[in-house]
Amino acid sequence: MELITIACLDMAGTTVADDGGVLTAFAAAIERGGLAQGTPAHDLAMQTARVTMGQSKIEVFRQIFGDEAGAQRANAAFEECYAAAVAAGGAEPVPGAAEVMTSLARAGIRVCLATGFSPATRDAIIDTLGWWPLIDLALSPADAGRGRPWPDLPLTALLRLGGGAVSELAVVGDTPSDIESGRRAGAGLVAGVLTGRASREELEEAKAPVILDSVADLPSLLGLGA
Repeated sequence: MELITIACLDMAGTTVADDGGVLTAFAAAIERGGLAQGTPAHDLAMQTARVTMGQSKIEVFRQIFGDEAGAQRANAAFEECYAAAVAAGGAEPVPGAAEVMTSLARAGIRVCLATGFSPATRDAIIDTLGWWPLIDLALSPADAGRGRPWPDLPLTALLRLGGGAVSELAVVGDTPSDIESGRRAGAGLVAGVLTGRASREELEEAKAPVILDSVADLPSLLGLGA
């Protein structure tokens, strides 16, 4: 395996446990946007939310509502609902995630947490988990230009953290969008994990080169030991 110097790790479903909180916030947001539960429009919107997991939330709402004002209202409602869940103790780490970041740092690998959340929601989660000392960078689509499945997030991490070739970049996530983003970036390692909403079959269909049970298996994959 190529030398890895930068690790770009997804948040919800990869390093942060997601027990349905994201979809719950989506459901509340689209209902506030006028799509009543039980209607075909609501069902289609929720289907869109599921297949676009990992992507920029505002872009998903633009796709659902088709107009900027509606998308912005829904996005604001989503951020409010998810932030409330985080404040109520809804942010929990995937078992072993903090230890993984510590192990990577000890090996000289710089760590970026990347997400489709807004910077405010992202930072609230990191604050709650106390992870700022464990990472070198946190990125949202607003920081990079475009969200997943585009390669902007991992490539921005590589540039900001002073990495060399894209072969030195590792991208780890739980959705097909994470896999596509890493592959488009040309990352030296692109790995899917099974702690999120995507199945092994969905990650295989996305052509994930490596599939791990959990991000906790990443240090062993990189030969870092315990």
